[in-house]
Amino acid sequence: MLPEAVTTPHPTRAEAEAAVRTLIRWAGDDPAREGLLATPARVVRAYEEWFAGYRQDPASLLSRTFGEVGGYDELVVLRDIPLQSTCEHHLAAIRGVVHIAYLPNQRVVGISKLARLVEAFGRRLQIQERLTAEIADTLAKVLQPCGVAVIVEASHECLSSRGVRLHGISMQTRRLLGEFAHEPRRGEILAMLAG
Repeated sequence: MLPEAVTTPHPTRAEAEAAVRTLIRWAGDDPAREGLLATPARVVRAYEEWFAGYRQDPASLLSRTFGEVGGYDELVVLRDIPLQSTCEHHLAAIRGVVHIAYLPNQRVVGISKLARLVEAFGRRLQIQERLTAEIADTLAKVLQPCGVAVIVEASHECLSSRGVRLHGISMQTRRLLGEFAHEPRRGEILAMLAG
């Protein structure tokens, strides 16, 4: 399920840049200092990239499918899709990979669309659990395959750069739908995606 749309007016670029200047001052530096003069504009441009997923409809990325598959009815697997996202609790980076598998039901989608689906949901404020569910649920809803599996493995800078400051830790989440939710397909798909 997608987060509800923001109902407050969208801030202007000038308001966003002013907010960055306020944070610089709060951190203890002078936003008028030469090295920081252009920082508010750079941060706003970076936010446009980091959160571009809010301007995309992920389901529409999967709208073009192909039915000429020559009777293919086995797994389609795309592994190690790069993930770059942002933790909604601390605005810290989440980096990792996503593995997607689906069992077609007469139609397939171009593999680049799977990567774009990850990108669209990743470029939003996220928690990994919701990200995993959004990717799997959208794929299941749009393609209507016999099964969907999504595994996300990621490290979180909110864990490594603050608080307990633990490094080298990754989190894994998964969502298995349709035939993959039940044995024997469950075991088969988990073994395949585990590497």
